[in-house]
Amino acid sequence: WLPVGHGCTDSGERGAVMAEYVQLPEDMSGLAAIETTGEWQPFWEGLRRSEVLIQQCKSCGHKQFYPRYLCTACGGEPDWLHFDGEAALYTYSVIRKHHQSPFKEMAPFIVAMVDLGDGVRMMSNLINCDLEQVEIGMPLKPAFVEVREGLTVLYWQPALTEGH
Repeated sequence: WLPVGHGCTDSGERGAVMAEYVQLPEDMSGLAAIETTGEWQPFWEGLRRSEVLIQQCKSCGHKQFYPRYLCTACGGEPDWLHFDGEAALYTYSVIRKHHQSPFKEMAPFIVAMVDLGDGVRMMSNLINCDLEQVEIGMPLKPAFVEVREGLTVLYWQPALTEGH
């Protein structure tokens, strides 16, 4: 494990590592078009209401994400379930360079696999945190960000826990 930072002091001199903070840029208009219809439509509608929705099979109870027309366990019909449980960071990668807006303005940023329990995992971005304090297993909470009119995107951020 290596400490995260640019390798400069606040004055710009080589030496001590500066902490990096992950946050979203003001202008997210460069975000590519996102498909919000079809099997994804209820998920995106939930985000507009600040709700995280996952699917649960009506037949066998299996929970899944990303949205599909059929249950991946039994082929049954999935229904939508409001997720309000505990989420944790399963794994992540720090992206330091990206050449397309708005990601180049976000760098460095974290691509995260978030564990929602019951075998359900969701890929997203982790925001509002110091890179050096990111840890596998850390508790997370949803952050609903309206990136443009009518489009709310789900990000995850550290959850405040006792002692932090």
